[in-house]
Formats: sequence, C-alpha cells, structure tokens
Amino acid sequence: MRSRLRKGVLGALTAAAVVMSPVAFAGPASAYHGDDAAVRKLVKAVSGKNVKTHLWALQVIAKLNDNTRVSGTRGFDMSRDYVAARLRAAGYDVTIQPFEFTFDGYKTPPVLKRTSPDPKTYTYGFFQDYVAMGDSPSGAVTGTIQPVDLVLPPGPTANTSTSGCEASDFAGFVAGNIALMQRGTCNFRIKVENAMAAGASAAIVFNEGQEGRTEVDLNPVLSGPGITIPSFFTRFSVGQDLAAAAGTTVQMNWDPIVETRTTYNVIAQSKKGNPDNVVMMGAHLDSVQEGPGINDNGSGTAGVLEVALQAAKLKPKNQLRFAFWGAEEFGLLGSEHYVNALTAEERAKITLYLNFDMIASPNYTFGIYDGDGDAFGTVGPPGSDVIEEDFEKFFAGHGQPYKATAFTGRSDYGPFIAVGIPSGGLFTGAEELKTEEEAAIFGGTAGIPLDPCYHSVCDTIKNINDKALDVNSDAIAALTAKYAFDTGTIPTAPAPTAAAKHGDAEHTHKPADSVS
Repeated sequence: MRSRLRKGVLGALTAAAVVMSPVAFAGPASAYHGDDAAVRKLVKAVSGKNVKTHLWALQVIAKLNDNTRVSGTRGFDMSRDYVAARLRAAGYDVTIQPFEFTFDGYKTPPVLKRTSPDPKTYTYGFFQDYVAMGDSPSGAVTGTIQPVDLVLPPGPTANTSTSGCEASDFAGFVAGNIALMQRGTCNFRIKVENAMAAGASAAIVFNEGQEGRTEVDLNPVLSGPGITIPSFFTRFSVGQDLAAAAGTTVQMNWDPIVETRTTYNVIAQSKKGNPDNVVMMGAHLDSVQEGPGINDNGSGTAGVLEVALQAAKLKPKNQLRFAFWGAEEFGLLGSEHYVNALTAEERAKITLYLNFDMIASPNYTFGIYDGDGDAFGTVGPPGSDVIEEDFEKFFAGHGQPYKATAFTGRSDYGPFIAVGIPSGGLFTGAEELKTEEEAAIFGGTAGIPLDPCYHSVCDTIKNINDKALDVNSDAIAALTAKYAFDTGTIPTAPAPTAAAKHGDAEHTHKPADSVS
C-alpha cells in the first residue's frame, strides 16, 4: 500500500510540474562571454513559478513522512525519486549513488514543555529553543524545576556563573526535581554529574546570558557514557522563563537513536558536451529531522533541478553534471563520499563546481561566496575568483545588490575546494542576524535572523522569499549556460596530492563543545 501511494504521489507531482509554463526574468547578457544567446534563453526559460512547484512537491513529500526529509528516511527517499524521475524524463544519464552513514537522531519527537504556570511548548533544534546534549540518555520526565545557584541577571562578563559546579550548590535540593543550571565556569558534564548525585530526575542547562552567549549556537556534549538522566541545553530566554516562578513544572522527552543507515546522492549528466571539461552544479537534497527543509535546502534543490530541466534543451560544448547530495546535514557526507570516490583523472575533468544552499531565505541577502578572499580572507582554488566575479556581473546586470559571503567550507563545496576544484555559489543566509546596513540595502528586518526558521519545524513553503528564489534561480541559469559553452579563464583543477584533506571543512553541524 505504501509503495502504491508513493508512486501515485510522485506521478501526480511530476505531472503538475510538467504543465507549468515558463515565465521570463529576462536581463542583459552582454556581461558574459561565450554563447550569450544561450544565457538569455535559459534565464528566460527558468521561472520562479516552476521552481516553486518543485518546492510544493517537497513540502507534500515531507508532510507524508512525519514532516521531514532527513537522510536515511522515507521522506528523503521520496525526494530522491522525485528528482531522479524528472531528470531521467528530461534525457539525462542519472546515477543513484548509495553510501552508508551514521544516523544520529531520535525515534519520537523531543519534548520540552512548561506545563505550569502558563503552558508553553518550546521548539527543538540548533538556533531554536533547545537541544539534547550529546551523550544524553533517553528519558521521559515530568517534574518541578529547581534552580541551582543561578546568576540572574547574568554577570557582566562570560564565565561568571558557577551554577552546578560544586556539590554544595545542591544543598536542599529535592530528589526527583529537575535541576535548572546556567552555563558558566565548569563543563556540562560536571554540572550534570552533580545534579545526578543530588537526585535530580533530569537536567536543563541554559546559556549564560551575556552578548554572544544567549542562543543555542553550540553543540553541547557530556563527553562520554555514564550520565543517567536526560539532559537539555537551552537558550538564555528559556532558562529565564523556567526560573521566573517558583514551582514551575515541565515535561521532557528524549528518545535518541544512533544506527547505520543508507542514503544516496543523485547525479545527472548530459549526454552531450566535452567529458574532459565538466561543469558541475549541486545542492543538498536532505533536510534536518526537525522539519521539512523547504528553504534548507529545498530551495537550492529546486533551483538546480529546474535549471537542469531547462538546460536539457541545450547542446553544450562542455558536459553538464548536476548533483543532489544526501546527508549534508550530518557533515557534508554525500559530497565528501562523491569526491573521495573519484579517481585523480575524474577529479581533473571537473573544471568547476557551483553550490546552492538556502537561496530563498525570508529575510535574505544576496550572498556570493567570497572566492577571491578579499572580504573574509579565505581564498578558494584558482578560478573561484572568476566564478565570484561572474555572479557579481549577473546581479549588477539585473540591478540587484549583492554581498560577499564566507567561503569556509560550510556546505557541499567544501570537499571540492579541498582537492583544488574551483568553486562558487550563492547563499541567502541562515542563523546570522541581519544588520541595519543590510536591511537598508536588501530590505527586510534588522536584528532578526536571515532565516528565523533555520533547522526548524517552521521551514515550510511559507518560509520562502519568492523574489530571492526567482532571482537566484536565474543566476544559476545564467552561469550554467555561460559555462556550458565557455569556462573562460577558469583553470583545470590539478590532480590531488596525498596531502589533500576533506576533514577540515566547517560542517553545517557545530563541533562538539563539552565546556561551558
């Protein structure tokens, strides 16, 4: 019954996407060398309306699968099948590349809920309200909050609070209560071990409260086994909420699962074009477990997919290759697996790689990866500067503002630049707050995240900025068409050396942090 439903849903979604007619976002192509006519035609053919149709398809897929498309689940597999079916129908050679990975998630949704006074449910996820600490055991607890030596308001400097760092902090602690502690001078494990010794049924540690120490912006760990009570880390404001009234009660649930699963990359290659000069574009296909991932990264997926479908009509001089990565949210695993599996000769044939991750953030900026390093000091492989300049020409030619965005390896271009392949791409922002200057240039609201729903349940179709989606999809089309016929001065990637490494990239997930 499930397979019949899946096939029917995918068929209906594919049929709906086919009937969408292209809407032009025409603009000047004179800034580009090569086949300018191809640039104009592809940009005109790629419409925001069609791109949005793919996002609706991914939204439906998530809704059918516990509101997620995370790798290693049916929601991801249906996303894979939707993309692959469209690409095959367009005439591409499509390869499904499987690989195993460690799925680190949960079996039932996490819960942190204030049950009295004034019931309130908090949102799980990094840059949201709370996360489970690494190495926290499973557990379902309902109990009374008992604050432990808190410093409220917080001290003027970081690491002021000693909350939970000494056994004496728990004098008078009532066994069975939930220990509420504050980040500070000692590491998380010491706090939780002291809470356990005092008879706590669970532990909540909240961020300390000074500037830069208010959000869930680190990956707190308990540094190994031995902890026996469920343990959460929250933003400062949640700690304030829970400490505000004596006798506050909460409900907690943490039901983790860590196991080996299989997920996939989808690789589509044009039948025409020089196979020794490959132009490659990609976007990660997976979401986090916490939500459907329609901006992160349905937006990049949909933009690349629609460009690929329209580019199938080209007769490119250079071979085109489109990639849709699995398990990016677990640390760029799909792109890393792909690059590692290539021979030196295969890598050398990839002239460039373009990456598109979150191209429709609701409070967007138009970010172009800083390939020349003049803004952030991290220089990409030779040719990355050319890619950055070509994107700048597109935005300038369409009267759109743009800015450099950090080129640190945080997304799937990381494994490519690690082996010397020129790379670039677009990014409209995640958890970072929009500045007053950016609001004046791009519009939107200063002081809130570029994507307030980053890695959250609210990353739905309502989280998409249609203008950003349309403009960025046209930018993908413009550079795809340009490079399909002329890669200009971008050098061929060198054969990798034994010293080339993949592990130094700044992955999407924060590194583990055991200290306060």
